[in-house]
Amino acid sequence: MAPAASPDKPIRAAFVHCPQLEQYHYPPECPFSAERAGKLHRTLTSMGMFTGAGRWVAAPRPADTEALLAFHTQRYLDALRSAQDGQLGIEALEMGLGTEDCPVFTGLYDYAALAAGASLTAAALIADGQADVAFNPSGGYHHARPERAAGFCYINDVVLACLHLTGAGRRVLFLDVDVHHADGVQEAFYGRRDVMTVSFHESGRTLYPGTGFEEEIGSGPGAGYSVNVPLPVGTYDEAYLRAFDALAVPLIGSFEPDVIALELGMDGLAGDPLAHLALTNNAYAEVIQRVLSFGKPVLATGGGGYHVANTVRGWALAWAILSGAEAGGDLNPGLGGVMMETTDWVGGLRDRALAPDERQRRAVDQAIDRTIEKVKKCIFAYHGL
Repeated sequence: MAPAASPDKPIRAAFVHCPQLEQYHYPPECPFSAERAGKLHRTLTSMGMFTGAGRWVAAPRPADTEALLAFHTQRYLDALRSAQDGQLGIEALEMGLGTEDCPVFTGLYDYAALAAGASLTAAALIADGQADVAFNPSGGYHHARPERAAGFCYINDVVLACLHLTGAGRRVLFLDVDVHHADGVQEAFYGRRDVMTVSFHESGRTLYPGTGFEEEIGSGPGAGYSVNVPLPVGTYDEAYLRAFDALAVPLIGSFEPDVIALELGMDGLAGDPLAHLALTNNAYAEVIQRVLSFGKPVLATGGGGYHVANTVRGWALAWAILSGAEAGGDLNPGLGGVMMETTDWVGGLRDRALAPDERQRRAVDQAIDRTIEKVKKCIFAYHGL
């Protein structure tokens, strides 16, 4: 179990990162920024967030071919390597490479293998009992399929990490709060019940990838173990947390996982250029607190987040809570603007509260109510709820 932080027994929290991850760059016209993890590392270092008992930076190793073949095919890995070397054939194009959202860039395969290796490093630290929490901000590539790149994702590190944990005999709950549906992870475990996937995301009616509806509940032995909570445009903190408390909290309690894998995409934040929710990072902070309250080890990854400064600040707050550095209120108020290298907000790591107007509140609340009831109807009976 992952104990609550205390002076006598701090949480053992590993931040998985290395300088090599900062050498790779998606093309400048691509919205995805691989540089976010390096900015986060520098921010946390400057704030002293790796000091004190129980917190450390763990260096990952690239995932080797054998590890990647646990989910991906040899043919696909060969295509990724060839694309990295500038060879992009018809087969690679059919696998989703060379598109706007999965561009070819220098070091593509090397970066993807290292980012996946970081999530596998996190999984090993938890499986071996060395860490209560392990956070890989360079992970969260939840759209990748065994033979297809999609949505900025080439290698599905979260599937690989979950497979590592199940291979070590762990029962895993994968909770994805990225604004996009975790379609690749859902597909990987759709027929299994040793991994429950729970995805909170903007509805596929208004956002890529157009999937993740309440009726997608799993198949065969996995029926009832795929949970989708599609959210309406404009979803705000209070409504989001109401849905989370009504659905995720009882399901986590019923499933009783050994490990919680948590994808912390920050693209649900208000102002993200690729999505339409209206969250503040306070909602993510509350989600993390609820996850930690179950007393289970947590493997956390990054994910989306296309307003870089907001994403880095949100992940810094996430690390503060995951590692036990934030004991209650805000952390280092007044330092946020300096540490984030931006003048947008100087109030610390936590965002300002955003109050919805009455029209937004009414529309969102009605849609959230319908979603809660629909998910309960589709899923709860499978778990005696």
